[in-house]
Amino acid sequence: MPNVTLYISQDRIPPEETLVALTERCTALCTGILRAALENVHVIFVTVRHGRGHPAFVEIQYRLEPFRTAAVMNQFMMELDDVIQSSTDLTARIRCFGYEASSIHARN
Repeated sequence: MPNVTLYISQDRIPPEETLVALTERCTALCTGILRAALENVHVIFVTVRHGRGHPAFVEIQYRLEPFRTAAVMNQFMMELDDVIQSSTDLTARIRCFGYEASSIHARN
């Protein structure tokens, strides 16, 4: 963790090279601001049929840590918003969900 999932409308999905660069920038935010270990960062793009709302939606799931304060998460979201906007020219709805370690059951 963190898992960053970007849901982007199928008619607005950027080209592959943009997605590669966006992946790197999201990874840098996770390892920098959120202080996540590189091997724990996952960035996933899901192409969706857009129904209503923003053409992009981002969901971040992360493990709660004492150093991931509200101020840190706010900085992370602001910088993530800037990265998405500058990479895709889309305004994304961003939602972060923190989980206690004892509530996470995982493999691989």
